[in-house]
Amino acid sequence: MHNRYFSSDPAQNKIAVELYETVKDLPLICPHGHVDPRLFSDPDYTFGSPVDLLIIPDHYIFRMLYSQGVTLESVGIPRKDGSIVEGDHRKIWQLVCDNWCLFRATPTGIWIRDELADVFSITEKMNSDNAQAIYDAIDEKLQSDAFKPRTMFERFNIEVLATTDAATDTLDHHQAILDSDWNGRIVPTFRPDSVVNLDFDGWRDNIDVLSNVSGITVNDYQSYIQALEQRREFFKSMGATATDHAALTAYTEVLSDADAEVIFQRALAGEASAKDAARFTGHMLIEMARMSSEDGLVMQLHVGSFRNHNPIIHQNFGRDMGADIPIRAEFTKNLRPLLEKYGNDLNMTLILFNLDETTYSRELAPLAGHYPILRLGPPWWFFDSWMGMHRFLDDVVETAGIYNTAGFNDDTRAYPSIPTRHDVWRRACADWLARQVVRGFIDDEDANDMIKALSYDLAKQTYRLDS
Repeated sequence: MHNRYFSSDPAQNKIAVELYETVKDLPLICPHGHVDPRLFSDPDYTFGSPVDLLIIPDHYIFRMLYSQGVTLESVGIPRKDGSIVEGDHRKIWQLVCDNWCLFRATPTGIWIRDELADVFSITEKMNSDNAQAIYDAIDEKLQSDAFKPRTMFERFNIEVLATTDAATDTLDHHQAILDSDWNGRIVPTFRPDSVVNLDFDGWRDNIDVLSNVSGITVNDYQSYIQALEQRREFFKSMGATATDHAALTAYTEVLSDADAEVIFQRALAGEASAKDAARFTGHMLIEMARMSSEDGLVMQLHVGSFRNHNPIIHQNFGRDMGADIPIRAEFTKNLRPLLEKYGNDLNMTLILFNLDETTYSRELAPLAGHYPILRLGPPWWFFDSWMGMHRFLDDVVETAGIYNTAGFNDDTRAYPSIPTRHDVWRRACADWLARQVVRGFIDDEDANDMIKALSYDLAKQTYRLDS
């Protein structure tokens, strides 16, 4: 349906369709996501089976199945101990389709349905009876040249796509892309969590890797900072325009070099406490802001996820396997130490992402509506949905306007879902703006300017992707 998801009110529907028409074919700016750069470094890369592509990498799917008693082993999720999990991908696909009713009215249900229709030309509703026929249809397409990642990049009309890469990554795949004769723009993003958050799995070993890749022996706080600065410079030379940071809370604290050294030495010795970890992360967020003010990399901060909440899943399957739960967040006091130092710095941008919706109108919109460095990222994770997008716009625009937001990013590992996610955002914005026109808050000229900004301009400008 061309007008799917729009309001049934005739006046609003008509305006929404007209607004959507002006942006539906704009190029996609994808400034933050988790697509593996290996897809593009090898021109002959193939996705494997439909399960390899659509099920095993997608925690939105297997977390819902797990909530209904479907084991992760039965959908082929690898275990850390290497023990056997289900390897018959047709059987896994059948199991998912047998339970597809679980995704009714969810964002995942919308994304997969639209993705199958728009990317794979499959319009049948997934169910037990047609599971194998749909598997065959997807599998046949995945074997064709039209479904090679580079070809899909061009068909999706992606102008630029940013990956998310560990601070210790050598970016070999990015180098291979640059060395090739393909002109797709894939840029890295500097993600230092594994060497900044002292409670990150394997932090001590990651510091040794940091030493190796930076060429700087990290044995104290000063050499640690120098190594991080070297990595940022390297990422920037490879095309990066942004950094990304995950923390449980938005807590920031200025530590003296002496205090930072004491905590760092305790961490090297394996003796850092949970309090040490929280203080050090808070301090390093301010240090990363300082570096961004100097090197111009846009800083992203994602907070509010209690990661790996289920210890059994973490123990057996590793990090980020669907057991991540939002917590209550606070920004006004927690961010103040950082904002006191850099909040008025016109040389840097800090984009905030958050899983506590109650903070949008209470804290985030007022903060972004004042401090020049702040921009609000789009609804994230559990709220990357039609309703979540409308609530976000309702909560922030009256106070911060749209020009203190960062537009849209798909934040996905599921490469074929990218055009669908952008399409849902563009439709949601068109519908929301149409409602404002009908009610007389804005006129048609405003709405046309705003839909283009929300769909394209803001992301490109905020992430400094103009060059």
